[in-house]
Amino acid sequence: MKDSIRHLIQQALTRLTEQGVLPEGLTPAIQVENTRDKTHGDFASNIAMMLAKPAGLKPRELAEKLIAALPADAAVSKVEIAGPGFLNFFQNSDALAERLEAALADAQLGVRKSGAAQRVVVDLSSPNLAKEMHVGHLRSTIIGDAVARVLEFLGDTVIRQNHVGDWGTQFGMLLAYLEENPAAAESELADLEQFYRVAKKRFDDSAEFADRARALVVKLQAGDADCLRLWQRFNEVSLSHCQAVYDRLGVKLSPADVRGESAYNSDLPAIVSELQAKGLLSESEGAQCVFMDEFKNAEGNPLPVIVQKAGGGYLYATTDLAAMRYRSQVLKADRALYFVDQRQALHFQMVFEVARRAGFVHEGMDLEHMGFGTMNGADGRPFKTRDGGTVKLIDLLDEAEQRAYALVKGKNPELDEAELRQIARAVGIGAVKYADLSKHRTSDYSFNFEQMLSFEGNTAPYLLYAYTRVASVFRKLGKGVSEIGGKIDLQAEQELALAAKLAQFAEVLNSVADKGVPHILCSYLYELAGLFSSFYENCPILSAEDETVQQSRLRLAALTGRTLQQGLELLGLTTLERM
Repeated sequence: MKDSIRHLIQQALTRLTEQGVLPEGLTPAIQVENTRDKTHGDFASNIAMMLAKPAGLKPRELAEKLIAALPADAAVSKVEIAGPGFLNFFQNSDALAERLEAALADAQLGVRKSGAAQRVVVDLSSPNLAKEMHVGHLRSTIIGDAVARVLEFLGDTVIRQNHVGDWGTQFGMLLAYLEENPAAAESELADLEQFYRVAKKRFDDSAEFADRARALVVKLQAGDADCLRLWQRFNEVSLSHCQAVYDRLGVKLSPADVRGESAYNSDLPAIVSELQAKGLLSESEGAQCVFMDEFKNAEGNPLPVIVQKAGGGYLYATTDLAAMRYRSQVLKADRALYFVDQRQALHFQMVFEVARRAGFVHEGMDLEHMGFGTMNGADGRPFKTRDGGTVKLIDLLDEAEQRAYALVKGKNPELDEAELRQIARAVGIGAVKYADLSKHRTSDYSFNFEQMLSFEGNTAPYLLYAYTRVASVFRKLGKGVSEIGGKIDLQAEQELALAAKLAQFAEVLNSVADKGVPHILCSYLYELAGLFSSFYENCPILSAEDETVQQSRLRLAALTGRTLQQGLELLGLTTLERM
């Protein structure tokens, strides 16, 4: 609808230019926004205020001329001037009802991507395999997963890349411990945190062990068969821990999506030599660096992107550059989205620029750092255990399910155990995910079980319950949506408000895909659930005054249910038919 209105305004501007009202050569960005107050119409544009000065007219005068020049359109019932010169567009309720009918008949709910389909690499999760996943990995994993799901729904080809930390100096320490304790290590690997702690203690306490660990790193990087066998075993166990968390979270990540740092190891010398050949490298204190004028420290001195240490070792930047080249040249990506902590913003700005200057990525490929804030405890500091340690993600999910189980059992003691467990998993895991996704990606937020498990406010339980209300209507009716005849007819104020919100679904999903911000979808679903609640209370469905009205309201309820279900699924939440 916004695109249609922009097109109408453009036609009016062309007419006024031809009439000499507007000067030649104006190419304004025509903005059309949803109105907050529906008494002012459904959409508003400030185009008359933008162009009043070049036209030599007062905004309201130009607004009048624009309205006179607008072509007639069946989807627009009227256009009014408001305030200093806003154009307010009222959409035709019959045309809106037709759009909703088309959405109801469509598997995609009438949603289409606003631009051309693309190949998009989504870099998400990326834990270090030396330790179990902790709460710090939650945001990258679920925000990346939600955006990837939306991109796929819109028709993009999505290539998930789990860039795990499976290479580097810490693996020498772990290999040395595996080599020293082959029998004990097999059982100890079940607890990666403990395994890492014991190996680290040996490394710190024994100079002989530390020397052996360093020697093993060299042997590993040189391709020693025994080292590679032990390293492979460690990675298999570690990745199985990660996969258990992914399965529990319900995110679309599999072993096939793993392409860790080790995958680029053989390419790193070529990265350095190509940078050298392009004249981008400088030596600084024995290290090979790229300096760029636009990146300086607080003292005004250039900041280096170090690609090779003085001793010959490589860094994250080198591996990231190799990954960018792979994603451009092999995966043929149009776009690469990096869901990594906001604190890495400068790193990505710098390596993206190096990749472009070196020609590692093709012209027109978008590299975007989708940074996010930290998940904090009630004290506003990064979330920790009571003894100050990192919180294992699997422990957090266990507690969420236990709390949800107690909550659901308290409300529905008559439910059998299997159903209670199923509901508890959907509510508990959904609550953790939704509490995170509903916050702006770049914001820090405080983790609070009580708030996230509340049935009031913008929470997963509230939205999951809103969907069950729709499902209960059809359960009581004893019919499916396909058995409902008639068509949508919008009359009541609550019907019109709900319909207008349903029509915004495609726009919301395109915004999520464009900006990588799932909280926009969360806000939309919360508002949609509130409007359905108002509609449900004010517009009787099963006890409607006649069959035609009942059919219309059932169809409107059905589209609401499908939109809620699809939206929650795109966020990675599992809907329930009853709670």
